Amino acid sequence: MRTILVTGAGGFVGRSLTERLMDRGDRVVALDAQWRNAIDGPLLRHVAGPLESATVRATALDENVEGVIHLATVPGGAAEQDPAASRRVNIDAMYDLLDDLAATGTRPRFVYASSIAVLGDPLPAGGVDDATPLVPRMVYGAHKAMMEIALALESHRGSVDGVSLRLPGILARPAAPSGMKSAFMSDLFHALLAKRHFVCPVSRDATIWAQSIECCVDNFVHALDFDTSSLPPARAVTLPALRMQIGELADVIGRACGTNPALVDYECDAALEATFGAYPPLTTGAADAAGFVHDGDIAALVARVLAHLQRS
Repeated sequence: MRTILVTGAGGFVGRSLTERLMDRGDRVVALDAQWRNAIDGPLLRHVAGPLESATVRATALDENVEGVIHLATVPGGAAEQDPAASRRVNIDAMYDLLDDLAATGTRPRFVYASSIAVLGDPLPAGGVDDATPLVPRMVYGAHKAMMEIALALESHRGSVDGVSLRLPGILARPAAPSGMKSAFMSDLFHALLAKRHFVCPVSRDATIWAQSIECCVDNFVHALDFDTSSLPPARAVTLPALRMQIGELADVIGRACGTNPALVDYECDAALEATFGAYPPLTTGAADAAGFVHDGDIAALVARVLAHLQRS
């Protein structure tokens, strides 16, 4: 049995990940700023409070933590609206956590939830691969890129054994405000599952990169266990993802739910589509070699997402 600290454990990915870790026999220290409808179990210890607090971090680390999955974040749109809050959580709190872990001398595995936002926009029309430079244009992506560098530095210095996972769109987030401009991808699932009209803010031909929440959790669990010597020097990989058109996704969801996809109207917001609906072909050689995966095909992704929503 290992003890794994999960920050942001009460969030969308965090709850599913915490349950998966306990199912496989790990003890989980679940840290979140505010717990609602908390999951529970004999292998779980809740720590409630902000990651920015030294006292909260000390409480989370008052036992031997062998792995950390760092999910806590101020997300994209919210970070853009409040850069100071993004800096406090997305930069300062994470750096403080890395310093705290370095002081333990235990060199735990540290898995960081980064984002494809580090790549910036517009993305190269010819495609993205492991050589694509990081040119973030939004606060969220810039802060994520900074902390990828910080994690690589601390890994090379020997204080942690780190890996940054650049997440694509993860489907489907809860039907509630998330502060994420890409939330329309998840809203599409909720609307068609409920058989109600949906106005999609990008065109039918808009392209996205996506994984199901189940696939995302698979990749985080894998990141705790794989041999990091296979990583590139930056110790960061862009996760494999399915590239699809929004209209194609709507059609597959509609068939799976028995819902007419004509319920979806497409009213393109050109600026939003340029940032979140114009993803080119994606090649993820380093992640593939390290054993990370995508859902296989759109039908499999939709089936996994719908099963998750129906369990929730």
